[in-house]
Amino acid sequence: MKKKPNLIFIITSLILLNINIKYTNGQTIPLVADLSEHLVAISTGFEGSNVLLFGSTDGTGDVVIIIRGPTETKKVLSKKKLGPIWVNTNEIIVENVPSFYRVVSIRPPKDFIPDQILKRYQIGLENLKFEFKDDEISEDKKREYKNAIIRLQMETGKYQEDKGNISLLANKLFRTELSFASNVPTGTYLVEVYLIRNNEVISAEIIPLSVSKIGIGAEIYDFAQKVSAAYGLFAIIIAIMAGLFAEAAFRRI
Repeated sequence: MKKKPNLIFIITSLILLNINIKYTNGQTIPLVADLSEHLVAISTGFEGSNVLLFGSTDGTGDVVIIIRGPTETKKVLSKKKLGPIWVNTNEIIVENVPSFYRVVSIRPPKDFIPDQILKRYQIGLENLKFEFKDDEISEDKKREYKNAIIRLQMETGKYQEDKGNISLLANKLFRTELSFASNVPTGTYLVEVYLIRNNEVISAEIIPLSVSKIGIGAEIYDFAQKVSAAYGLFAIIIAIMAGLFAEAAFRRI
């Protein structure tokens, strides 16, 4: 079951944020934002989790939220048809690929943000900047591989673009629920909140969010990652012992 944010905590936090935005150091702060919790704990039976993002602005403007997971390296296989079958010909290494990426906004960012700003802040799937290790790959091929990675990530729910998923109150307070499925990658995430006004980024907040395994599952996972060969051997030994035990028990019957 997904964990739901505490409603009383949310309302209180929104009120305090609105007070803070007006009176901190006697100056108006354009944007303040935070999360209801800063840890998504993955334990045995984890089915997903919701984290509330809430905040306040000093007035009009569009709020755009980007959730970026830790980057990873992807291997893309290039295939070629030889006769009736397809065979792998090249392995393309692509770096700086976010393991998780989501855009949340009331309306499409390209409707109110200039292209140069979209590219600078990598807002939108088409503006993600992957790094290819092979410099000889053509730009057309890079686009093809990039689109393939994005498509696969979207199919697993790790890449999304959510429009209209931000609730506003009095044109100043805002909130949205960030959903993380059971297959969410672990690591440190960055939740970026941008206030856009008159085609410019007026203010931004970057909030860290940790997605981490806890309990016995985490210990097994860490052991498997650190000593994968030993873990594999251990798993084989356990399987053999289980088989021998089952065989001995069967003979006694």
